[in-house]
Amino acid sequence: QVQLVESGGGLVQAGGSLRLSCAASGGTFSNYAVGWFRRAPGKEREFVAALNWNGAVTYYADSVKGRFTISRDNAKNTVYLQMNSLKPEDAAVYYCAVRENTMPTMRINHYTYWGQGTQVTVSS
Repeated sequence: QVQLVESGGGLVQAGGSLRLSCAASGGTFSNYAVGWFRRAPGKEREFVAALNWNGAVTYYADSVKGRFTISRDNAKNTVYLQMNSLKPEDAAVYYCAVRENTMPTMRINHYTYWGQGTQVTVSS
């Protein structure tokens, strides 16, 4: 069983940056792929970024490629999402999730454990 807690969300102006953190406890976090997803009001949850167990393999949604960077520190059981050049359309609740596999995918239903989410608001 893995527990996840996201933090780092908040209000930022368009063009600004935020860094989200996902702290894990329980389970063997360092063996698992981790993903970030988001859900905007009135929309379904969507994939944002993911990485494999050691961070060597990363995937990004086209909408965030070149602006967001996912990384992890297994010594701290933490995954990060650095978000730069934020746009109003990036506003959403951001969730991290763990897949019980070393390799990530972009599919929501491939992830087993989920955090409660952290709100990101981008003002124009």
